[in-house]
Amino acid sequence: MDVYEAVTSRRAVRGFTDRHVPRDVLERVLSAAAWSPSGSNLQPWHAYVLTGGPLADLKKRADERVAAGDPWDEREYEMYPPELKSPYHERRSTFGKERYSALGVSREDWEARQRAASANWQCFGAPAALFCYIDRDLGLPQWADVGMYLQTVMLLLRAEGLHSCPQMAWSVYRKTVAEILSPPDGLILFCGMSIGFEDVTVDYIRTGRAPLDETVTFVEGGTAAVDPREQAHPLQPTGPDSGRPDDAARASGHRRLHGRT
Repeated sequence: MDVYEAVTSRRAVRGFTDRHVPRDVLERVLSAAAWSPSGSNLQPWHAYVLTGGPLADLKKRADERVAAGDPWDEREYEMYPPELKSPYHERRSTFGKERYSALGVSREDWEARQRAASANWQCFGAPAALFCYIDRDLGLPQWADVGMYLQTVMLLLRAEGLHSCPQMAWSVYRKTVAEILSPPDGLILFCGMSIGFEDVTVDYIRTGRAPLDETVTFVEGGTAAVDPREQAHPLQPTGPDSGRPDDAARASGHRRLHGRT
């Protein structure tokens, strides 16, 4: 499977078989995913992988909370802004309509919608799950790095013939997850990820994507503008050996401080 096929075939699968996912496959995927880019090579992700008895225990505890109507745990981050503006509001609304339409659930059937949502906490039947944490002291750029790591994991899973479903829904049952994983206090649960072989008998509607010209702007023309600070002085040498502190900083430290690895 080439990269283009991995990208276009990846989707959030919400129906898995119970077919075993070998440990060596998961290790191969996560070892390769460690090469994901991160600012200054911080590698801010902390991943836990659950299978077998521990995952079954987590699913049981989550199911008990759902059945008891237990309130969600307080969110440690905001999933979406309270008021989504256009076009994000329309995109989210369309996704919801397509998702529940595939399940045969009407917008007015709140109980059925709740039952559908509760499948999140059963990992949609998947036999493996990954839970990704980030240090609470890190900033927005490091959250972006974690997102790139998770995308890399999902693409590598496709290369292994596996599917996945990233789930922020687990963040509202983070205390239950912590009962199983016992993560350090300084970590925030970003999301879970169901992993396994797709159950092809489960109906779904493939979500669309915005047209390219709605999300990408090409700026074309002649020679790109040059930062005047990068232009050589006509009478002075430049570069790390020039003896000019500003040149040395730009040649090494600036790139090191702001580069991704």
